[in-house]
Formats: sequence, C-alpha cells, structure tokens
Amino acid sequence: MIAAGVFEIGWPLGLKMAQNDAEKQMTGIAIAVICMALSGCLLFLAQKEIPMGTAYAVWTGIGAAGTFIMGIMFYGDPVGTMRIMSVLLIISGVVGLKLAH
Repeated sequence: MIAAGVFEIGWPLGLKMAQNDAEKQMTGIAIAVICMALSGCLLFLAQKEIPMGTAYAVWTGIGAAGTFIMGIMFYGDPVGTMRIMSVLLIISGVVGLKLAH
C-alpha cells in the first residue's frame, strides 16, 4: 500500500517537471505515465488485502501529503501554518484509517 502511495507522488512530480523545463518535457510525461500505471496496479493489489475505502484513502493521503512536501522541497510551494496543519490532518486521518483496519 505504501508503494502505491509513493508512486502516486511520482506522477504529479513528473507533470510538474514537464511544465518547468522544455528539454525534460517528454521525460516528465514518461515519469508521470509510468508512476500512474504502477500506482494504479499497486492500489489494485492492495484492495485484495484491505477494504476498498481504506486502501483508497491511504493511497490518496500518501499522495497528497507527499506531493505537498515535494512541492515545498523542490518547487518553492508556499509554507504556512494553516497549510501544515491541514496536511497533518490528512496524515492523521490516513494513520487512523490504517490502524482501524
């Protein structure tokens, strides 16, 4: 399940790479497509073991929080108290769902 979430982070990063650098446009798009496919396949496998709602929430939560962090680290996305508190709520919800499984 975690691997599916990690690949969920990869596709928005690939799309951003494609937007920011014309020379890396095709590489970014390829990364995005590959990450989408791997993420979807791994989510499919995870749903065989855990409930669909839990799998989807964990998958999207990892993707959202991870993309938020990568955006700050690599693309200068804004950091603010409300943004950080909001992503912490997402993370706590994902952890709660996983623990309740």
